[in-house]
Amino acid sequence: MPNTRKPRSGSMGYWPRKRAKRPQARVRSWTSMNNAQLLGFCGYKVGMTQIFVTDNKKTSLTKGEEIPMPVTIIECPPMKIASIRFYKKTSQSQIVCSEILAENLDKEVARTITLPKNKDKKEDVKKFDSIRLIVYTQPKLIGIKKKPDMIEIALGGKKDDQLTYAKSMLGKDININDVFKEGQQIDIHAITKGKGFQGPVKRFGVKIRSHKSEKTKRGPGSLGGWKGHGKFMYRVAHAGQMGYHQRTEYNKWIIKIGDKVEEINPKGGFIRYGLVKNKYVLVKGSIGGHKKRLIKFINPIRKNKHIPEEAPSIVSVNLSSQQGR
Repeated sequence: MPNTRKPRSGSMGYWPRKRAKRPQARVRSWTSMNNAQLLGFCGYKVGMTQIFVTDNKKTSLTKGEEIPMPVTIIECPPMKIASIRFYKKTSQSQIVCSEILAENLDKEVARTITLPKNKDKKEDVKKFDSIRLIVYTQPKLIGIKKKPDMIEIALGGKKDDQLTYAKSMLGKDININDVFKEGQQIDIHAITKGKGFQGPVKRFGVKIRSHKSEKTKRGPGSLGGWKGHGKFMYRVAHAGQMGYHQRTEYNKWIIKIGDKVEEINPKGGFIRYGLVKNKYVLVKGSIGGHKKRLIKFINPIRKNKHIPEEAPSIVSVNLSSQQGR
């Protein structure tokens, strides 16, 4: 029989709306590539600013004209590879069969994070199906914190090419330019800004009822069909946790990858962040998450054909002070 079940209410959007388990988003799938390289990178959210670019979309009404564009700034200090992890496929999932650690790890990693012992055995290395790299960020270069964030990132290419690339980069720095380029589309994985326990009006956009309503104005008009059974349907908009959810934004556009911080730092620095000190990325539009929060971006799962493959030329960047906002 055909599926006649009605879709979920548009006000629900995501379900369940509960707090994320950790402040670091989880990547569930990676897009394969022919070349042996990292399929993702990480950075820390700085804030937003406005730039003026020359519109390069072919179908745009403002093609060739100077237009304003809101962008999000993500500071991307170089990451280091801590280990090479080998996976073996089983009937149910993938298991770690071996792991090779870097010889000289930073003291922040060795002191704060316990890593498994080295299992560099030839018989184990030959019997693997896929490779992933354990990399860690360097927030000490920004001044946010000392403890780095550990991330597992997949590799593209064939199995032999992956092993050659991983061994050559073990313990070395990886920059944002080695993974992404300007004009490329990316998928953003982040944990949104937490807003605590909120009512249904703010949480779901429920309309405020008339002043003649019984009991409450800022509540749903109906509590669902199962109310008489002592059961509330999950579709009913109730108060609860709002924000601090894991969200994925698809097909975000990289406008610029820069290393000249004087071109982006406003007078007095960014509010609640300070000055950008390392390489940075300008991404079109807004991105979920609080300032200084870890942002993961990977190759897009499905590209948007209407977005050009080349980044627009930047005319100017707003460097006015943000302290009075």
